[in-house]
Amino acid sequence: MKPDKSKLHPETLAAQGMGKVAEPYRDIVPPIYVSTTYERGADGAFPGGRTYSRADNPSYDQAEALIASLEGAAAAILFASGQAAAAAVFLALTPGDRVLAPRNMYWGFRKWVLDFAAPWGLGIEFYDNASIDDLAAKVRAQRPRLLWIETPANPTWEITDIAAASAIAREVGAIVAVDSTAATPLLTRPIELGAHIVMHSATKYLNGHSDVVAGVLATAADDALWQRIRYQRGGGGAVLGPLEAWLLLRGMRTLHLRVGAACANAQAIAERFNGHPKLSHVLYPGLATHPGHAVAARQMHGGFGGMMSLRLKAGEGAAKAFTARLRVFKRATSLGSVESLAEHRASVEGPGTQCPADLVRLSIGVEHVEDLIGDIEQALT
Repeated sequence: MKPDKSKLHPETLAAQGMGKVAEPYRDIVPPIYVSTTYERGADGAFPGGRTYSRADNPSYDQAEALIASLEGAAAAILFASGQAAAAAVFLALTPGDRVLAPRNMYWGFRKWVLDFAAPWGLGIEFYDNASIDDLAAKVRAQRPRLLWIETPANPTWEITDIAAASAIAREVGAIVAVDSTAATPLLTRPIELGAHIVMHSATKYLNGHSDVVAGVLATAADDALWQRIRYQRGGGGAVLGPLEAWLLLRGMRTLHLRVGAACANAQAIAERFNGHPKLSHVLYPGLATHPGHAVAARQMHGGFGGMMSLRLKAGEGAAKAFTARLRVFKRATSLGSVESLAEHRASVEGPGTQCPADLVRLSIGVEHVEDLIGDIEQALT
């Protein structure tokens, strides 16, 4: 008798990659399907159920099924990157539609929204991430077609109340889409809180090894909007390679172990350095002093994530010097991998950044926590 997967814990589903074995050899590890095209039958139909790999690829199936299961979603689809996944939601709208987005969000996507989505014809308005009152006022005034949420928000980690925001959005019939990259489906399940769509840069925690660029969307319903998004992936060519899909599934098999270790390390580091004389702020939602802690505690379960930022009292020069002195942390862009990373975000983002110049973003990995604490301590001296 096959196990009822609906009754299995997320950790089990992830570790077994949904538990599917491949025919005819009963492979525990799925094969990689590299064919780009599939043979028609004599009647012109596709007896294998596939047509062309730009529309779909069998290598996606298990990874998409696992993500949908972890999110409690009706379906999930992979993209070539997180940017491509997020952009597909916006491109499924119609010029003239209005979008309400957070003031603080991943800078690369914010730039795309301003440089492409707005000139293309979407009306873009920004709200204060942590203020449900500001969000509510703008939803009711603007009546947007789409409400975009990012929580925790990169790189200052504000928290948006997904359930409250979703309830407000329903008043005007707005679609709610949540960038849940930093939370992962193990800590937050936005669909259960009222969201319609969840986005992840799968490059980050889902893959977790700094060797795949990928994105994913999950949906509460396989509706007309979802079909437009699915068409946007194939029609726009934002497709993931079969090897990358295979690597992503392999990475997700340790998702619960990696996220758990990163959360524990981050909590310990935040508590150790909160109130340090050289720091003005330790930005981490797991701290009781964080303005969004109460909301985070309601919608994040099992930890508060592996991302935090430090703000240096002495300003930009001190932040850059601190980053330069790190020895265990790697100075590199990205987040959510097994190794700990650090960067001076304002320098990375360049002109137009909204990131404070005294801020250093830390992606906490799975190393021994005392090695990470020691590295931060020596870099602060």
